Amino acid sequence: MQIHPEQTVGELVAQDYHSAEVFNQYGIDFCCGGKKTLAMACAEKSVAFEALSQALGEALAGSGLPSENAANWPADFLAEYIVQTHHRYLRDALPFLIQYTAKIAKVHGTRHPELKIVEKQVRLLAEDLVAHLAKEEQVLFPYIKMLDTARRENDPVAPPPFGTAQNPIRMMEYEHESAGAILENLRELTQEFTPPQDACTSYRVTFAKLRELDQDLRWHIHLENNILFPKALMIEQQLQNQN
Repeated sequence: MQIHPEQTVGELVAQDYHSAEVFNQYGIDFCCGGKKTLAMACAEKSVAFEALSQALGEALAGSGLPSENAANWPADFLAEYIVQTHHRYLRDALPFLIQYTAKIAKVHGTRHPELKIVEKQVRLLAEDLVAHLAKEEQVLFPYIKMLDTARRENDPVAPPPFGTAQNPIRMMEYEHESAGAILENLRELTQEFTPPQDACTSYRVTFAKLRELDQDLRWHIHLENNILFPKALMIEQQLQNQN
């Protein structure tokens, strides 16, 4: 795969998910920052493009197995996959993290005052995401599924009450940026989810779960921002052109 500076981060990850591992190593955000070009991302992180390009080339060439290329999935299937996989994960993980960040903040907060901020950030993230998931599942995703069905069956689609898909998508992307900012705060507060030497088992388990949440949510946002939403806009435009 040829890699050039004007490719966006999101495009590359959409083409092959193995590139996400390289971006993580260089601290480059591939979910909320997916619209940035490689040149822009390198400039922000003071990374030589040649070094990043070489690392990406090696990762993609050595991946061996075919990638889980969600870019090839139908939009309605991808939307349902996101709900069943990533939305379900969040609904399981967030209550656990609310409970355990509160627990370790209470026990260890005197020696590690940053834990009290971690607890507040997790609560804020959970509150935001509960509303966010509901909007996707009740408004945007049903419309995306309707669009994809209409495309396959060559049927017309009535204009939605929100005008076009761009309007709820713009709001979802804004909320993704807010969630991404909280994840960044959590990574900084926890030194990349590294427990201190005096951490008890609950402390270590909580940080491991936070790391897992960070990885899952960033991939979740990537699937929506860089694959599902562009697909939906393209299908909607195709249907409008046919009418």
